[in-house]
Amino acid sequence: MKTHLSLAVAAALVINLAWTPQVQANDQLIANICQYVHDDNKSRLRKKLKESNVKVRNIYDGIRCNGETMIRSAITNNANDVGVFLVKRLSAKSLKEPEFDGKTVLDWATSNGHDGSQIVGAIRERTGS
Repeated sequence: MKTHLSLAVAAALVINLAWTPQVQANDQLIANICQYVHDDNKSRLRKKLKESNVKVRNIYDGIRCNGETMIRSAITNNANDVGVFLVKRLSAKSLKEPEFDGKTVLDWATSNGHDGSQIVGAIRERTGS
């Protein structure tokens, strides 16, 4: 009985240790992505996404940069190159859908005084709004 318990504990530790670096790697990837959005560094963002074999449309809903989605963060930081890049990588349907707070990106931008943003213009063009 002790052998089975010891094996179970050892297996749990191995599994825990095996997953920990992945979580840290994901945290670092998110931190890098958010930094590139903040800095309006489109080339570094593209390179990081390609190196990580990640597509924007697959991660967009799960990443928050200072509590905002990547596009909202780009708008807030006047990161036009990155913002337009993100808009082009997302479907028009997803750009029209409400985000985590129940507002669409366009509704949020309008209510926060970002209506004249280049990124908002790209969203309107992409969605036909």
